Amino acid sequence: MIRFINEHRDRFGVELICQVLRPAVRGFLTSRGYRAAAGRAPSARQLRDDLLVPEVARLHAENYGVYGRRKMHALLRRQGWGIGRDQTERLMRLAGVRGVKRSKKVFTTKSDPTVEKPKDLVQRRFTAPGPRRLWVADVTYVATWSGFAYVAFVTDVYSRRIVGWNVASTLRSDILPLQALDMAAWAAGGRLDGLIHHADHRSNYLAVVYTDRIEELGAKPSTGTVGDSFDNALAEAVNGLYKTELIRQRGPWRTVERSSSRPSNTCGGGTTLASTASSTCAPHLRSSRRTTLTSNQPNRHPPDKAPDRNESQADSVLLRLPHGGGCPRTRLRGAPAIPRRPRSRGCGGIH
Repeated sequence: MIRFINEHRDRFGVELICQVLRPAVRGFLTSRGYRAAAGRAPSARQLRDDLLVPEVARLHAENYGVYGRRKMHALLRRQGWGIGRDQTERLMRLAGVRGVKRSKKVFTTKSDPTVEKPKDLVQRRFTAPGPRRLWVADVTYVATWSGFAYVAFVTDVYSRRIVGWNVASTLRSDILPLQALDMAAWAAGGRLDGLIHHADHRSNYLAVVYTDRIEELGAKPSTGTVGDSFDNALAEAVNGLYKTELIRQRGPWRTVERSSSRPSNTCGGGTTLASTASSTCAPHLRSSRRTTLTSNQPNRHPPDKAPDRNESQADSVLLRLPHGGGCPRTRLRGAPAIPRRPRSRGCGGIH
C-alpha cells in the first residue's frame, strides 16, 4: 500500500487516494496511517531482507540458476546464515529467482510477445462452405532414437485432407512449416485468394518469413488465443490421429534423415516414413529434399510390387473427420487394412 501511494501521490495526492480506495480495498491505510508508516524507521526484518535478497540472487546465479528452495536453504546455512526454509522461499520470491523443474514435455509452441498477432477469424467454427476456404496448421513432435523430429501439417477443413506436410529436425520457420505451406499451395495451384490460414501462437507461425508468404499467396492469417488448444482443435485432432494410428503403432523410430532423392520401392529392410500421412513405403511420392523417419519394422509390401494407380498422388491419404460426431478415422486408398487393437469409446485427449 505504501509503495502504491508513493508511486501515485504526486498525481492524485495522499488524501484522495486513501479516501477513494478505503471503501474498495479492505484494510487500506488512512492518510494518517500512511504518514505514520512512511516516517517510521525500517524494521529489523526489512533490514535483514535488504541484506539477504542480493545475497540470494548472487548465490542463485553462481549455481547456474537451478537451485530451488531446499538447495538454496542448505547453501545459505553453509554460508553461515541462520535462516529457515520458508524464509528462504520468501526471499527467493523477492529476488525473482526460482529453481528449475524437471519436465519431459517438448514445447513446440513458443510465442513471441513482441510480434503483433493476427485476429481469430475462425472462432472455433471448424466448418467451411467448400475446399480451399479454411486451412488449419499445427506442429507436433516424434521421439526418435537420435532426437526429436518435428512434423508440420496443413489440413483443409472442408475435405479433412492433409494438403501439406513436412518433417524436420528443427522448428525454424523457413524449414518446417513454410515447406508444408508451399506444398499445400502448390497442390492448390499456387494462389490462395480468399483462404483463411488458421494456426496457433507459436513463433514460427508468426515469423515474418511465414506471414509474408501467406500474404504473398493471397490468404488471410488467423490465430487463436494463447495457451488454448480448443482454438485450433481440428489441427490438434490431426496430430493425435497421426501419433495414435501411425507413430505409436509402427515405432519405435530410429533416426531423422534428409532424403535427397525420390524414395525407392524398397525400404532397405526398414519402413521409411516418406509421407507422414501414409502407412506404406510411399514409392509414389515425387518430392525431393524430404525428411524421413526410419523404423526398425520390416516392409509390409513386397519390394517388386508395382504402385497402384490410386497411389499416384501424394495426397492419396484422406483424413475423414465426420461432422456428425464420433472418432476421426484415417482411411487409405489403395492400401490394405491394418489390424488395430480394440479402442475404447471416445476420441481421447488432444495431443
